[in-house]
Amino acid sequence: MIRYFKKTAGFMLALGLIHTGFISQNAAAQESVTAKAKAEIIVQHKTVTVDGLDIFYREAGPATAPTIVLLHGFPTSSQMFRNLIPKLAEKYHVIAPDYPGFGESSMPKRSEFEYSFDNVATVMDHFLERLKVQQYFLYVQDYGAPIGFRIATAHPERVRGFIVQNGNAYDEGLDNEFWRPIKEYWKNPKDSAKREALRGLLSYEATKWQYTHGVPNVERISPDGPAHDQFLLDREGNKEIQLDLFLSYGSNPPLYPQWQAYFRKHQPPMLIVWGKNDQIFPAAGAEPYRRDLKNVDYHLLDAGHFALESNGDEIAKLIVAFLGKAASK
Repeated sequence: MIRYFKKTAGFMLALGLIHTGFISQNAAAQESVTAKAKAEIIVQHKTVTVDGLDIFYREAGPATAPTIVLLHGFPTSSQMFRNLIPKLAEKYHVIAPDYPGFGESSMPKRSEFEYSFDNVATVMDHFLERLKVQQYFLYVQDYGAPIGFRIATAHPERVRGFIVQNGNAYDEGLDNEFWRPIKEYWKNPKDSAKREALRGLLSYEATKWQYTHGVPNVERISPDGPAHDQFLLDREGNKEIQLDLFLSYGSNPPLYPQWQAYFRKHQPPMLIVWGKNDQIFPAAGAEPYRRDLKNVDYHLLDAGHFALESNGDEIAKLIVAFLGKAASK
């Protein structure tokens, strides 16, 4: 009996070790497959000609998956999405273009191209048509909001929903100290002193401030973003382009009622991920969206203007959860 017990115990121990080894191997295999899938997410850097301009864009993810178009703000480019794109591309088709005069896209002379929000939105609209993207979600931040909302009101049937991160569509969002000198420029566009008063917003100190102000822990902010942006801002002629766009931003508030009417009529699902410490677009601009939209997933984050820099993982998870519901409808 004792001999039998020892044999049985030995057999069971061996069986347990084999079973444990099988589970371990299976888990390791699954981890390997997951790691391989993530490793295969390649962000491609492409250029396409649109309206005679070379438009640079980043693209990743399966072309058959729902498409997300990422529209950047000032003074950056599609580089602001460099860390977000791979996190979304596991499940979604992601496209992030640079506007004319920004990033790696063409920067035509001001005598050859009028730098206005109407024109930039038209180029971005034609860009999406050139890529034959027929339906998409729009991620809009800062300048991306007036560009994206122009596209959406022109083609409501194409836009499946929004992710809004510090992008304005209401007067409340511009009722703060930051906008006062810019509004003075809108009132006096021929006054060169009003224009020159805004040139300081194009300095490296101002660019770095946009990245770091309102961030609880600035050590989380990589210096690469503001350095990259400033390098492109400092190109000959670019600061005059940016000053033209400061003036053109005055064309956006008169369109707010039109955009709000679009929200009320079409009720696009919206995820709001807003850096509540932003002094340019404070949380006062986030709240009014809930007046006009019934389906709003609303999050105020302890972050600044470029919330992706400090809260990128949190935002990515919120986007994936939001799209998991919105893309299935």
